Amino acid sequence: MWKRALDRAGVREPRLRRDYTEQRAAVRRFTTAEYMAARLLLPAALLPHVVAAVAFMHDTDDRIDRGTPDERAAALTEWDGLVRKSLAEGDSTLPALPVLRCLARTAESHPGIRAHVDDFLRGCEREVAWRTIADDEELRRYVQEYSLPALMLTAGLLAPEDAATRTAFTEGCHVLMRAMQRIDFLEDLPEDVRGGRHGIPLDALARHGADVTVPGPALGRLVEEQADRAAADLTAAAPLPSLVAPPYRPFVRALVGVQRLRLDGVRRAGASLATRTSGPSVQAAALLLLREATRRFVGAA
Repeated sequence: MWKRALDRAGVREPRLRRDYTEQRAAVRRFTTAEYMAARLLLPAALLPHVVAAVAFMHDTDDRIDRGTPDERAAALTEWDGLVRKSLAEGDSTLPALPVLRCLARTAESHPGIRAHVDDFLRGCEREVAWRTIADDEELRRYVQEYSLPALMLTAGLLAPEDAATRTAFTEGCHVLMRAMQRIDFLEDLPEDVRGGRHGIPLDALARHGADVTVPGPALGRLVEEQADRAAADLTAAAPLPSLVAPPYRPFVRALVGVQRLRLDGVRRAGASLATRTSGPSVQAAALLLLREATRRFVGAA
């Protein structure tokens, strides 16, 4: 199936086929459920380009997430220059950077991604600089400036052409991403604390008298509150599948559905998130993907 997807995406040069295959392996490792959703539910011609966008986003995040704030900022400056050079000169000038060769080829096939790359790189400045999230308003700004542009690297490939519908789609993606980011911050709490910063709003910590390093009733109440807010955003994002073309609807439904499963995992973990991460039920995720794959192949919208 992968070779067919590369053919349909117009990726025929042996080196680029190897590059895209390398990015596919990386994406499959760090976001298994979402990769399987894309593989099963997206048109084959789009799959390599989604892989390229996700791989670029993850590579960027990894590069700017290590070291002191000054080291992160320096890494972003260097990376920003390499990315813009790659997009300006095409996929033949950077033999050591397969992820950028793939991004450049995807940008040739889908020129609209260039604007999303630009938004994302600007948003990375906020990602590098932030230390704490004061309240929900600051979380909203963080999502708008960084997390949403990261999502739009891939979601932009599915966006409707009609301007009004595209605006509604982007607004829906913002709400979805706000839920996803809140879930991320809960799932990754112990890892983030070890890294020196976490995304739980400080006013919520104060409201519940919770310590993010101590499992207990206060943290349990905080997790439940944050989960409820994520659930409300997932409900608000429910119309998203209806805004994209029919071939993309099974994937978007699955994407929203996987977030609900992640949220279920967060609720089950509760206060234990102080000491361990959580994730979606593998069995439930497999059933969700099977259901959507069946709908896709029988032609249900």
